[in-house]
Amino acid sequence: MSKQDFYAVLGVDKDASGDDIKKAYRKLAMKHHPDRNPDDAEAERMFKEANEAYEVLKDEEKRAAYDRFGHAAFEQGGPGGPGGFGGGGGGGFGGFADIFDEMFGDFGGGGGPGQGPGAGPGRGSDLRYNMDITLEEAFEGKKTNIRVPTSVTCDDCTGSGAAGGSAPVTCATCGGHGRVRSQSGFFTVERTCPSCQGTGQVIKEPCRSCGGQGRTHQEKTLSVNIPAGVEDGTRIRLSGEGEAGLRGAGAGDLYIFLSIDSHRMFRRDGANIYCRVPIQMTTATLGGSIEVPTVDGSRTRVTIPPGSQSGQQFRLGGVGMNILRASSRGDMFVQIAVETPVNLTKKQKELLKEFETETSHEKHHPESHGFLDKVKDLWEDLKD
Repeated sequence: MSKQDFYAVLGVDKDASGDDIKKAYRKLAMKHHPDRNPDDAEAERMFKEANEAYEVLKDEEKRAAYDRFGHAAFEQGGPGGPGGFGGGGGGGFGGFADIFDEMFGDFGGGGGPGQGPGAGPGRGSDLRYNMDITLEEAFEGKKTNIRVPTSVTCDDCTGSGAAGGSAPVTCATCGGHGRVRSQSGFFTVERTCPSCQGTGQVIKEPCRSCGGQGRTHQEKTLSVNIPAGVEDGTRIRLSGEGEAGLRGAGAGDLYIFLSIDSHRMFRRDGANIYCRVPIQMTTATLGGSIEVPTVDGSRTRVTIPPGSQSGQQFRLGGVGMNILRASSRGDMFVQIAVETPVNLTKKQKELLKEFETETSHEKHHPESHGFLDKVKDLWEDLKD
């Protein structure tokens, strides 16, 4: 059966740029990857074809040979055959690994130290879990359980990927090194072994439960401790609680990202808490004390001096948020808002008018009179 043109496989023109080729391959690889299409032979075939095409077209030297000789450039005796560009066939997964690492980095998995091609099965993927907590929970800390869909070590094969007590055998293509070498002109090219995908081992009898991966999909319950004083956006790392690695390789990590819900009464700024409290006009005028809630659930009293103005702030030291990994707390700032009376009776209105007459002197309303003086000066300046 003749092979399809590599450019047609990726759906690009022959003069396509390297970036266009990479984008086309990335789209096909993500769509047809076996992990997304289990037990789909057609998807697996299309994935392999896309991978083979990309392995050739992404390399300028190989692409030039393909443009000149076609598929013959990589067949036995051709420029890309043994001793040429091909090195070990184009059926491996090196191209997809390059794209996957580029797209997802550490969170894509397999990116841990010592887990490059030829270093054995890849480390499991890191996972992200988003958690919403209340301001009170951020203040006090919290211990809770979460359920995370992930991959865990297969119980039937204990992570080996091999069925019936059998074990993986050394890959005959690379001799267990996970890499193969080929000669390209004056250069020796080393690439991931296409037979074992860099693991150095192949499985003759794959485990039926995990399909030879050594891991299965499962939801697991984890206990999480949220320390007191955490802030919005805090990241908590649970080492080794990510996805299990392929065939017994190390697991990735789980990262929990915290988001603190807005509060109906308090506003947080770092370790400080802000609270707006309405007070009566008489309290602001004559002075007094008010009771306000605090973030720890208790109450405290604030003394309001006579003549306090709306917007004035009062600082309460040490009753704000707990500070992460410290024994101290931030401060609380109470901002008063002087409330204007509403729904007054006729008698109350008359009393207020009498009060207005008695307190109209500048000494009772210095700010208002000062503002009026500024307005008069402005008008005089405009006349001139």
